[in-house]
Amino acid sequence: MVADIVFIAPASNWCKRILRRRGGVDPKEGSMAQRGDDVGVYAISVVAELVGTGQQNIRLYERKGLLTPDRTAGGTRQYSETDLAVLRRIGELLADGLNLAGVAKVLELETANAGLRRELERRKEAQRRGTR
Repeated sequence: MVADIVFIAPASNWCKRILRRRGGVDPKEGSMAQRGDDVGVYAISVVAELVGTGQQNIRLYERKGLLTPDRTAGGTRQYSETDLAVLRRIGELLADGLNLAGVAKVLELETANAGLRRELERRKEAQRRGTR
């Protein structure tokens, strides 16, 4: 079994300066990694390169409602680590032969399943606290 290896290069000093100007990184708040996976920091060109798909495909996925990137005040898309994970999952599902409608349904069901699992874990934890 071969594990998927994902490498995301650290932001260059130029990139950090741009992100600071745009409000993406505040040195007082720590690094981008410390800010969380839901903060949009990647431009569509970078995301297309990281995921291995075209920019038009990414725009199509957004139009179909498969992901919703952050937007700057000027309307530029900014993608987060979470968006990258969704795009990778979309690529896997497409490679397995699903069409975009099928991909949308699978993503919807996976999200619902994850919510149910969190709820189950929350209830188990509450039950453990209540029985001790």
